[in-house]
Amino acid sequence: MKFLRFKNKRDSLNEGREIKSGFLDEENKVVELKGDVLDYFNADIHAILDDIVESHSLEDIELESPVEPSKIVCIGLNYTDHAKEMNEELPDKPTIFIKPSTAINKTNNIIIYPKISSRVDYEGELGVVIGKTAKQVTPEEADDHIFGYTVINDVTARDFTLGDGQWTRGKSCDGFAPIGPYVETELDPLNQSIVTKVNGEIRQNSNTSQMIFSPQEILSYVSQTMTFNPGDVIATGTPPGVGPMEADSIVEVTIKDIGTLRNHLIKEE
Repeated sequence: MKFLRFKNKRDSLNEGREIKSGFLDEENKVVELKGDVLDYFNADIHAILDDIVESHSLEDIELESPVEPSKIVCIGLNYTDHAKEMNEELPDKPTIFIKPSTAINKTNNIIIYPKISSRVDYEGELGVVIGKTAKQVTPEEADDHIFGYTVINDVTARDFTLGDGQWTRGKSCDGFAPIGPYVETELDPLNQSIVTKVNGEIRQNSNTSQMIFSPQEILSYVSQTMTFNPGDVIATGTPPGVGPMEADSIVEVTIKDIGTLRNHLIKEE
C-alpha cells in the first residue's frame, strides 16, 4: 500500500493549511485517512478502511514528504557496481553519516543550489522508513520495525565534501534530502530497478539487488549504537553513475514499485 501526506490545493491561500494523510488506491485516487501515516504501521486493512474520510484526485492535492524523520541515516558505498566504478574494495561494514531534519524536502519542489557551491550532485537511493522504535535489533528482527520503503535523493555539494575531507557540510544543506512521493509497504527491497534522470537523460540505472548490505543488515548495524525513532529514514546508498547537475536542471529518481521523486534545481540568488 502506498501511504502519503498531502495538502489540498484549494486551500493554497491559507499558509497554515493542514497536512493530511492517506493512501493511493488502485485508481490513483488519494484516499484521505483520519490518522497520521505512522498510525497505520502494521494496521490491518479493516482498521484502515474504517478511517477513510474522503477521496481526492492527484491533480487537486500537493504531495508533502511522506514522513518527517528526526534524522536521516545514510550509507556510503553500498552497491557492488558502484564500488567497481570507484575502484574500491567492498566494505566489510556499512559506512554511515547523517543528514539533519532541515535537509528534508518533498517531490515536485525546488532544491536550492547554494551560491557558495560550484558542484551539486544527485544520488538516487532507496529509503527505509522506520515504523517503531528500534534499538539493538538483529537483522532477523529488523522487518518488525520497518514501516515501508520510499525514494530519496541524497543531494550533495561535492566541492564541500572534497574540500572538507568529510561529508557533513556537503550533505546537510537545506533541502538536500527530497523524500517521496510515497511510502510503499509491500515490495521486495532487494529487487527494485532504480533509475536517476537529469533533464530526461538517464544517469543512473541499476537494481537494489546490487546492494552490499541489505536494509535489514543496515538497520541492525546502526541500531546497536543509535536509536531509530518512528518516521526516521535510512538512505541505503547510491548505485553507479553519480554526477553533477547544472542549475535549472530537473532531476528524477524512480524506483519501480514506489514511484518517481521529481525536483527542480534552482541557483540561490
